[in-house]
Amino acid sequence: MILPPTKSRKILDEVRDVMRLHHYSIHTERTYCEWIKKYVRFHGMNSRDDLKDGEKKIEAFLTHLAVNKNVAPSTQNQAMNALVFLYKKVLKNTLDEEINAVRANKKIHVPVVMTREETSIVIKMMEGTPQVTAKLMYGSGLRISEAIRLRVQDIDYNMKTVTVRSGKGGKDRITTFPSSIIPFLQNHLAKVKAIHESDLERGYGEVYMPHALARKYPKAACEWGWQYIFPGRDLSTDPRSGVIRRHHIDPSVINKAIKVAVRKSGLTKRISAHTFRHSFATHLLQRGTDIRTIQALLGHSDVSTTMIYTHVLQQGGHGVASPLDDLEI
Repeated sequence: MILPPTKSRKILDEVRDVMRLHHYSIHTERTYCEWIKKYVRFHGMNSRDDLKDGEKKIEAFLTHLAVNKNVAPSTQNQAMNALVFLYKKVLKNTLDEEINAVRANKKIHVPVVMTREETSIVIKMMEGTPQVTAKLMYGSGLRISEAIRLRVQDIDYNMKTVTVRSGKGGKDRITTFPSSIIPFLQNHLAKVKAIHESDLERGYGEVYMPHALARKYPKAACEWGWQYIFPGRDLSTDPRSGVIRRHHIDPSVINKAIKVAVRKSGLTKRISAHTFRHSFATHLLQRGTDIRTIQALLGHSDVSTTMIYTHVLQQGGHGVASPLDDLEI
């Protein structure tokens, strides 16, 4: 239940109440709150009255981000979304006037992609949970956030599919599952199950359940099918409910392992967790997979987003061989 606004109650507490009512993720909640803090600091606001005339103040802040901070368009849009949420959903201000901020310059970045050989080298340099996670990110085209949130029941070995639930934009999708990973994953899950059974014996064993499922199926949180495939090393306290659970592994563990593996391999490319997803799409294109199929596997809303990978396939600038290669020297 959302508490009525009072002078003594902080605006960010109200923001969190509304976001939780509408089932926003805790990451979005933290991001929106950070942007609202920056907005308040930028204008030197000290009271709720200072939030008035929102259109002009939002416009000034977004222009500042584009001109002085040189942020990316996606970053500016994220700040815009946070502030519109504040005014429309929390303050119930309709923002009738147009917001004409200076827009951040849109930059087209060709994604960093590994060759098949480079992908193999980096994965071989990893071990344990990070290696299995990297294999899934490359083998199924997953974002790191999607990989670490996978539940045991999301893998269908017979159909060779991975179900990604509440991916980017809150959408579900089905993508391919690499059968070559089955023995490694089953060995990993045997260890995870032992940890889960130990947690149950100690009176724990629950995982976070999305939205109202915890109330609808009160015992499901302890069931094996709902457990995270990549659980954290330790039990932790849920920052919202205060319940002690075993959450999924922190993405920093995977990111650090990738960084170490790349350094050991001697590669000079700027390789991150997302590079495995980029490589998945590019290698499928090289095999002749239809662009629409790749769009569906990646979960892109617009095929134009997927088309960026066609640029990577053009060997040389725009597919043109250098004239130096024609000379006999």
